[in-house]
Amino acid sequence: MPLSDEEERILSEIEEQLNETDPSLVREVSQTTVYTQSIQHLKWSVLGFLLGVTIMVASLSTSFLLSFLGFLVMLASALALERNARHLGRTGMQQAAQSARGAALKAAVGDSRQRMRERFRRGEERRPGGI
Repeated sequence: MPLSDEEERILSEIEEQLNETDPSLVREVSQTTVYTQSIQHLKWSVLGFLLGVTIMVASLSTSFLLSFLGFLVMLASALALERNARHLGRTGMQQAAQSARGAALKAAVGDSRQRMRERFRRGEERRPGGI
């Protein structure tokens, strides 16, 4: 059901007031999703898993106890990874993949696009008459 003009006006006034009084809250809420915390935990779990594997492999020939500790770190991280993946579900995983791909694509393409625009502008400035 669409909002009436009066309701839209009231909502936009509330949004403006909130933006003026607490811009950090507005920024945080606009960047946070339902899956943000699980995605962060998922990243830490992957990092912990890789750390555990590294400790285990590096210390396997020197210390059985340290190697076993690396295995325990790896096991705990794998369990946390599985738990967070279940919490995310299929929709959250797709959103995480899209945001990661989008950020990487934006970083790769955004800079080159900006450089192309600058080159085009410089080319127009050099030509007499602009075109």
